[in-house]
Amino acid sequence: MTAELKGGFTLPGESGYEELTLKLADKWGADVIRDSDGTKLSDRILKAGYGIYSTICIIRGHNEWANQHMDKLQQTFLITNPKTAAESFVTFHLMRDFSKEQFMVNDSPESMQYWQVYDRTSEMEVSRRLWTYEKEAGNLTIQNAVPYHKYTVSFLAYRIWEEISMYNHVTNGWNQEHLMPVDPRYVETQSYLLKWMEDWCSDHPYTTVVRFTSLFYNFAWIWGSSQRNRSLFTDWGSYDFTVSPLALQQFASKYGYQLCAEDFVNKGAYQVAHMPPNSRKLDYMNFINDFVIDFGKKLVDIVHRHGKEAYVFYDDSWVGVEPYGKRFREFGFDGLIKCVFSGYEARLCAGVKSVTHELRLHPYLFPVGLGGAPTFSGDGDPALEAKKYWNQIRRALLRVPVQRIGLGGYLHLTEDYPEFCRYVEHIAKEFRQIRKLHEEGPVYQLNCRVAVLHSWGRLRSWTLSGHFHETETHDLVHVLEALSGLPVEVSFLDFEDVKNGALDGVQVLINAGRAKSAWSGGEAWRDARVVEQITKWAYEGGTFLGIGEPSAVDGFDTFFRLSEILGTDKDQGARVCHGRWQYRIEKIEGLLPKGAFIQGQDSIYLTDGKSVVLAEEKGVPALTVRSFGNGKGIYLSSFCYSLENTRMFLNLLLYGTGQKMNPQYVTANPYTECAYFPKSKVLVIINNSKETQRTSVSTEFGTIRVELEGFGTRFMEL
Repeated sequence: MTAELKGGFTLPGESGYEELTLKLADKWGADVIRDSDGTKLSDRILKAGYGIYSTICIIRGHNEWANQHMDKLQQTFLITNPKTAAESFVTFHLMRDFSKEQFMVNDSPESMQYWQVYDRTSEMEVSRRLWTYEKEAGNLTIQNAVPYHKYTVSFLAYRIWEEISMYNHVTNGWNQEHLMPVDPRYVETQSYLLKWMEDWCSDHPYTTVVRFTSLFYNFAWIWGSSQRNRSLFTDWGSYDFTVSPLALQQFASKYGYQLCAEDFVNKGAYQVAHMPPNSRKLDYMNFINDFVIDFGKKLVDIVHRHGKEAYVFYDDSWVGVEPYGKRFREFGFDGLIKCVFSGYEARLCAGVKSVTHELRLHPYLFPVGLGGAPTFSGDGDPALEAKKYWNQIRRALLRVPVQRIGLGGYLHLTEDYPEFCRYVEHIAKEFRQIRKLHEEGPVYQLNCRVAVLHSWGRLRSWTLSGHFHETETHDLVHVLEALSGLPVEVSFLDFEDVKNGALDGVQVLINAGRAKSAWSGGEAWRDARVVEQITKWAYEGGTFLGIGEPSAVDGFDTFFRLSEILGTDKDQGARVCHGRWQYRIEKIEGLLPKGAFIQGQDSIYLTDGKSVVLAEEKGVPALTVRSFGNGKGIYLSSFCYSLENTRMFLNLLLYGTGQKMNPQYVTANPYTECAYFPKSKVLVIINNSKETQRTSVSTEFGTIRVELEGFGTRFMEL
């Protein structure tokens, strides 16, 4: 293949490093140069003939206006740590547990009407007549407290330091003004921002793309006062940072009922995306989404009137944007940018319709990474990090088309890392080859249509509530990472979809997660219609693949509602006196590759003698298969992403759909994968390990055998 030499690459430029910027733009084949938070582009860069991305965060960088309108800052509900009353009164200093650099109590009359004090021992709200607030001291005192009951206080607080600005300052040791987030919910803020957007577009004639980072509301990230617990709460899918007295008033007017602090703080758990949403939360999310679209579209329209394109960053202040929501197209965005560490995040971006898709690769050009370890500093090895990240992302890019990739941060940090610069050049060339193949025609897929079932369905396609390294303990994110590079069709369903006939055409239905979580489904499994539809579908030939605690809910004769399909269940303590079915481990040739592993769960038992146990852990079934009518139930006690386990997962999908486990266009070596592009007659084989690997691929043209160096790629015309 002839590789394209240029295009599809966004380079972070930097004023003061013009020679470096233009040199790397040429070396990496960039067609676009962007600024980053904390950098600017000089006239020489702006006039060099490249497309120009200009980054704006529409709700920060307005401190002069914000200081004159402190009541228009963004807010959130906070809840104190529980405190036990030793006497008939108990006093809270509201900000004791929270960062005073991030939050400031909103003790205005309209705010305080939403405050709530709870007796958590009896789980009852304390009457407002029984507590008082000392404004100057910031203390709230409860009178007539019940001794030895524990209490909490929930209150509204202004966010006086925008979280991404805060993170960037702390990470890079900046000594700059703290940027405050303004709330566009208020008419005064809207008027200010619309004029600001008009003026900004006029003042940036060289900008070709306005890169919104992102729109208005950041995901929740609550910092604590103690260095021992700095990050009290973070959730990429949370709506906690969208609230204000005005929002609550407008919500009540529109929906006919009033929300309260407890709807947000949820006994201190907050409204984490890992938990199934209730109707009040879904109403509030729709309410915020409607506002973000309506006002966001006005900003996008201004950008378009000035002859520029508008891209949105699917990170940072993305809440309310909902790219997989029904109304996303109404924004009119031209492109979507996603920062990626892994394959499922690449799929998260690529699956959004009607926009240009761009991946911002890692490592980010910062001295240290997200975890605080050195990257472009000390003994950091950014080249190795780039190889590992690209290795994860590449397998997903072989399955779905993405139009652009790029980097962000401070370009000058690359000067001392020539190996990193060489490897980015390699990535850019390899990406263009893959992109060209997708442009010429679709990639080959196996006859295997998979659907993932959880509470969020399509709205949370290809995600949980954080990056892969932030959600490592959850089975489902590992499943998504495995699926991201497999040659199968993947869709996402919620429980309403199931009741409305969405299982038609699905061959394998996956339900994975802990009981009561959004990923397992929680209370949704009480609905007999859901159980009926899936049972009928499986009996007629579908395969239900349950992982962890699938279909789990209390109150029925079995903990797993679909135990009849799976042939397994989990004992919650009621069956300690019951007998257990004896079994022997059986083998299905080729199903479990060497090195595959399954972490067991206690108390898993067989419901009858019809299940086949394929693997056990400490004497407990860990992988079982049961025939059910014309279909199957497959139970995995857990799933952890690895190269060997990914091949095991593919084999389970093939076995569940009645296909052989060594089909055409699947590599024989589980440390390698491939993608075939029929229109171009090009086979791409990748090595996902750091060691040299030999593999073979059965094709319609015969068997292909290759040897690949660590992390290597081979493009072969058949």
